[in-house]
Amino acid sequence: MKKVKHGGVFTAIFSIISIGYIFPIMLVFINSFKKKAYISRKPFDIPNGKMYVGLENYVRGIKQANFFEGAKWSTVITVGSVFLIILCTSMCAWYIVRVKNALTKAIYYLCLFAMIVPFQMEMFTLSKLANSLGLNTPWGLWIIYLGFGAGLSVFMFTGFVKSIPIEIEEAAMIDGCNPLQTFFGVVLPVLKPTCVTVAILQTMWIWNDYLLPYLVLNLKKYITIPIAVQYLKGGYGSVDMGAMMGVLVLAIIPIIIFYLFCQRYIIEGVVAGAVKG
Repeated sequence: MKKVKHGGVFTAIFSIISIGYIFPIMLVFINSFKKKAYISRKPFDIPNGKMYVGLENYVRGIKQANFFEGAKWSTVITVGSVFLIILCTSMCAWYIVRVKNALTKAIYYLCLFAMIVPFQMEMFTLSKLANSLGLNTPWGLWIIYLGFGAGLSVFMFTGFVKSIPIEIEEAAMIDGCNPLQTFFGVVLPVLKPTCVTVAILQTMWIWNDYLLPYLVLNLKKYITIPIAVQYLKGGYGSVDMGAMMGVLVLAIIPIIIFYLFCQRYIIEGVVAGAVKG
């Protein structure tokens, strides 16, 4: 009975916490259908009557923020970066686990160290270096995101690779597979749960990232959705809150759909990667 009682208490507590996390998103969604004047005056009211403007905020936000241009480059940057992170870090983790020497140990600890270095320590140097090397493009950001995303990804993939029986790989090599064929034909399919988990975590980070694209990209040619939102600011600090709420909802929807579609793999991948640390 005590276990049931405690379980009910924890369920209630976590339900309240969940509502606390969901509430800001619902607030943005509700206010995206209100007139600008009522967003500040009555932010918690359900839009009706004079307050309700339908899709007007969305249409205005798309036009003013050049939303589709931002969505195009956000998609290019996110998809390319996540693909490169998964491919390179999974191969790196496999190499670290199977080739045990001083070099692989150093690579592993450098990846762990990269996880704890604050971005603020290197952002100005990175910005100048990216400009000098011609990395101030969406394709250049793939390389930069690979560097920043490698630490966590290598850590997760390494834990999972350690749980894969080496006999499977040896059998593939006896059948005539070279290392690349063994990795792509045997190891990578087994890594699917961790690949999906890494993809979800990195996608949510890269899609919503504002600071790195702002510092690196040539903003005269390329913008992302977080940068496009800034175009809704007017003179003297004025902000079109209605249009901004509409654009924020449009920016949130793809990542929520992606997360809901893949969320069942998150716990599976994290637990699998923690089997052998």
